[in-house]
Formats: sequence, structure tokens, C-alpha cells
Amino acid sequence: MSEAPPAAPSEAPEENPPPTVTPARVIIAFCLIAPFVALLWVGSYAKTEPTYIGIPFFYWYQMLWVVVSAVLTMIAHQLWKRDQRSRTGSRAGGASR
Repeated sequence: MSEAPPAAPSEAPEENPPPTVTPARVIIAFCLIAPFVALLWVGSYAKTEPTYIGIPFFYWYQMLWVVVSAVLTMIAHQLWKRDQRSRTGSRAGGASR
């Protein structure tokens, strides 16, 4: 296999790059994975009781997760934007946008 060409001086890696796994990224991953786990584990909500205003648990649980998933995705997006801003800000000498 061929090796990657050496990096140009302007493309040299930083002396102390920010860590790849950060607490913010762990929270982002949790926010995006939680709805999948909750809804793929069908045995936990495949029942009719308790009903809410006449709607069986199976249906209102899924509809509740539509709203919860939207909120978690919004949180993940905001955390991702903040993480990216802090990474580009640290490379640009602390300048913020």
C-alpha cells in the first residue's frame, strides 16, 4: 500500500490538539442514541395499560418519544455547534465568532 504524502508545513498538526472524546461529545452521543434504544426495546412498552385519555400506553409512549427525540436532537445540535466553535476558536488564537 502507498503511504500518505508528507504534510505541507502549513498543514502541520497542532502541538496539542484538542481531545477527540470530550464530555460534550459523550452527551451528544447519549442524546442521539437514547431514542433508538428506548424505541427498539419494544418489550418495555408493548402493553395497553396505563391508558392516557383513552389512548393505550403503546401509542402515547411512542408519541411522547417523538417530542423527546426532537428536544434531544436540538440539544445535541447546540452542543455540537458549541464544540465546533471552541475547536476553531482555539486554532485561531482564541478569536470567537
